[in-house]
Amino acid sequence: MNDSKPMAKPIKRVVVAGGGTAGWMAAAALARAFGNVIDLTLVESEAIGTVGVGEATIPPLVGYNRLLNINEAEFMRETQATFKLGIEFENWKVDGEKYFHSFGTTGRDHWAANFLHFWMHGKTRGHTASFDDYCLELKAAYAHKFAQLPDNRLNYAYHLDSSRYAAFLRKIAESEGATRVEGKIAEVELDSESGDIAALRLDSGKRIEGDLFVDCTGFRALLIGGALHVGYDDWTHWLPCDAAVAVQTESVREPIPYTRAIAHDAGWQWRIPLQHRQGNGIVYCSRYLDKDAAAERLLSSVEGKTLTDPNFIRFQTGARRKQWHRNCVAVGLSGGFMEPLESTSIHLIQRAVVRLIRMLPAGTIDQSDIDEFNDQQLTDMVQIRDFLILHYKATERGDSPFWRQCRDMDIPDSLQHKIDLFRQTGLVFRKNDELFVENSWIQVMMGQGIVPESYHPIATKLSDSELDNLLTNIRESVEKTVAGLPAHHAYVSQFCGANTKAAA
Repeated sequence: MNDSKPMAKPIKRVVVAGGGTAGWMAAAALARAFGNVIDLTLVESEAIGTVGVGEATIPPLVGYNRLLNINEAEFMRETQATFKLGIEFENWKVDGEKYFHSFGTTGRDHWAANFLHFWMHGKTRGHTASFDDYCLELKAAYAHKFAQLPDNRLNYAYHLDSSRYAAFLRKIAESEGATRVEGKIAEVELDSESGDIAALRLDSGKRIEGDLFVDCTGFRALLIGGALHVGYDDWTHWLPCDAAVAVQTESVREPIPYTRAIAHDAGWQWRIPLQHRQGNGIVYCSRYLDKDAAAERLLSSVEGKTLTDPNFIRFQTGARRKQWHRNCVAVGLSGGFMEPLESTSIHLIQRAVVRLIRMLPAGTIDQSDIDEFNDQQLTDMVQIRDFLILHYKATERGDSPFWRQCRDMDIPDSLQHKIDLFRQTGLVFRKNDELFVENSWIQVMMGQGIVPESYHPIATKLSDSELDNLLTNIRESVEKTVAGLPAHHAYVSQFCGANTKAAA
């Protein structure tokens, strides 16, 4: 006699509500992963615009594209992408100073301690080279050089046109069997017995039924918020910027391989170089700067002829209290928003999509699936939140009400612990596979003026000559590698150059 529990009815119909970057990232990955195992439908309306300013990314997107078997050169041509080695932060610690948050590592870590501790000991022994001199990505970025090196020795991401990325992914999703339906969502129908979402009714009257719904409707959050009433935790008391203005301009110089984040008296400004244009924007706190003044400030500071009218965006940094509720999963802005300071928006879409695919139930949805998904998603967002708060809190600026508010604000205990630990010992511990690695925390904390008071005793084990050899060899290896790299613009042109005139 077989007493095994029968398999519950499998999830066959998956409906993605909304297009844009989030919708098509979800659809392309689901379609490529499952093929005809699921019936996949994406609903979007050409009449509804997308935020569309997600131009800077971080290294995990390289892996995401590989999961989808995307040809990198083709992807970069289609999205007019350039390479990105990190972010330069100007005026954050004090007005007039800058530092660089690079991808990758600095120096060579010992199993017991980060390279920082050996560099700090070296300073006591007469070594004067900057910590920056031991980071390949940083030195290559400032030399405006780039190449894809063996063994992934040069860590990189992309600057890309997110609207073009969505269109590129749409072709992949549709080639794998996904169906796109044009139309505005007029109503989200709930099942009267279960409370789950039963269908989407479009303004045309068409009804789209599904077993699982993916909410990619952006800030509107029509499904997870509007229909299922899942609450939202507001984090603007820690991250006070709540508005942005974006504009695209013609390129006036060769694209550099890094993003610029330039602080001003009420927030910060970005500059992101693509092959065919430059992305520009101001992020600000509306308590201290109104939208007209923000737009005027942006337009007076951009380089090159403007290609678009200013795009005004209002946002509330925070997280949906549940990113998966009943048979609805929020992906992208519907699940929360981290301001674009560290280019994490596309990454959070990616994490949610990959996590959903890994956890997609074979049968009916269990609460254990939902709870685990929500716990992991919230952990990701809290860790990113803390890293972003660090940029604002750890400042010596007091020249405006905005910066005085940031400098004096209370911060989460989790971040305070990280700051205290680093200041006292130089240690940073990465938990639960968190996005930002030790080197990221070190570069930003030191760049913002947090200097360790001590270092790990393992560094003192080396004799003066051993320490000298270690530091000299690393520094010279970085210098030699950078010297051998081609110019970034030349490499982009050769590897993935596009017809920029046709693309403009």
